[in-house]
This record gives sequence, C-alpha cells and structure tokens, in this order.
Amino acid sequence: MALYCAGDIQGCDDAFERLLSLIDFSPSRDSIYLLGDLVNRGPASAAVLRRCMQLEGSVHVLLGNHDLHLLATAHGVRRPSRRDTLDGILQAPDRAALLDWIRRQPLARQIEHGGAKLLLVHAGVLPQWAPEEVLACAAQVQDMLRGSNLPDFLRQMYGNQPDHWDAGLQGADRLRIIVNALTRLRFCTPEGRMDFESTESAAQAPAGLVPWFDAPGRRTQGTLIAFGHWSTLGFISRPDILGLDTGCVWGGALSAVRFGATLAEREHCQVRCPQQQQPGK
Repeated sequence: MALYCAGDIQGCDDAFERLLSLIDFSPSRDSIYLLGDLVNRGPASAAVLRRCMQLEGSVHVLLGNHDLHLLATAHGVRRPSRRDTLDGILQAPDRAALLDWIRRQPLARQIEHGGAKLLLVHAGVLPQWAPEEVLACAAQVQDMLRGSNLPDFLRQMYGNQPDHWDAGLQGADRLRIIVNALTRLRFCTPEGRMDFESTESAAQAPAGLVPWFDAPGRRTQGTLIAFGHWSTLGFISRPDILGLDTGCVWGGALSAVRFGATLAEREHCQVRCPQQQQPGK
C-alpha cells in the first residue's frame, strides 16, 4: 500500500489522470490525499469531482478557497469572476450531487504513518494553534458547511477581519478567521497577524511579514504539515513542511509525494501541465 499527497488540481482532470497513471495508482491498494482547490480555473472541474467521488475511499480530499467559492457561487452569495470555469458543475445534470459531496468534505485532516502524524491543510495554520486546535477549528467550519444554514454561513464567510487569532472569538468572526487561515494564508507577521495582499514567493516576503510556516514559536512545529495554495512558492520539502502547489493551472506541474516507510522518506512525482490561465489579475 502506497501513501501519496498531491497539490492543487484546479479543474485539470487530464493532469490528474496522468498523475494517477504515472504513480500506477491502485484504488484497492493505495491512498492519495488531495490538498484542496479541486476545482476552478482549469477546463474540467466537474470531471475532477466525479473522479474523486468514484474513487472515494482511496482518494481523500479537503477543501480550498476555490472549492468554497464554488459553493458560494452556487448559492448566489458570490458572482462568478471572469477567470471562473465552474459552469461545467453549475449546469451539470448531477449538479446537486456534486455540490452535496463538496460541502461534506473537511478543511483539515490528520493521518498517521510510520509512527508519526501528518497534518493536511490547503493553505496554512496560525502560529497560536497546536495540531489538535487546527482540527477542532476546522471541524467547527465543517459543521456549518454540512448544516441547514449553509447559505447564511457562506454570506458571512468573506472578509479579511479579524486578521489575528483570539481564542475568545465567537460566531461569524471566529469562523471567518478559521476559513481564512486554512484556505487563504500565505504571509503573516511574526505575531500571526494575517496578510492577504501578498502572493510572492517566500524569498520575496514583504517587509514585516514571514511565511506562515516560519512564524517564530509556531505551535505546530515538529508535526509535518502538507499544504498547497501557494504556486509561487513551488515545491518545498523540509522536515516539518511539505508544499505541493506547483502551478498546474498556470502551466507548471501537478505534484505529488509518495511516502516511504516513514514520513521522512519522500519521492517527488509530477506531470507537466499545459497552461490554462495567464498569471496576473
């Protein structure tokens, strides 16, 4: 049995199919964890979701900002942007099943392998959170996504404030900061105040900001965290950090890592991807 993690697919089903072929993925034998942003910007978002649903049990996913944007668009909370490629889902005959499946997926996962724990998120974690708090916070959002008041939650989900963690936060403010950290975070101040303007690589951090994983005193240090979301960061593999968004939709690659007997044993696998979108606003 092989264990894999893979980065942002963003509707590039052909690349996803080629990656599964490259690694000789067997649903009866292997498991692959997809780190969010399954949909949007690429040409075949509905096909990606159907493939994940068909392979459920061996393909495990979590949600990214584009997956939440799909839900918000479907419920009339957000207007489609000019870059969106979500019509294949929104106009599909199985639209209801696709959207129901998406809303039931988590924002974070933790698995054990080789005697150690692997924490999976789409974007990042706040320095004040220990691993168990990451999972507890994600579960609070997941309850809202699965609940009967989903449209109301989606209307309150957007915004950049509050931008720093306070354990006493309640209601929409608490849920919003959890969503922003898990699905949007790249840079923060050393104290953990989030920035949502900068998308540069880690080597080009704006003054006063650090990549979230370099925040001093981060309580998840010592736990391997795998994440996507940050295409300008590219592939990064450190003892406790594994970044897997290598810009598939931008003409880069779709990347995966195969773990050996331990989480420290990693083989980087990737397939090159045709450019589906031009970088820039």
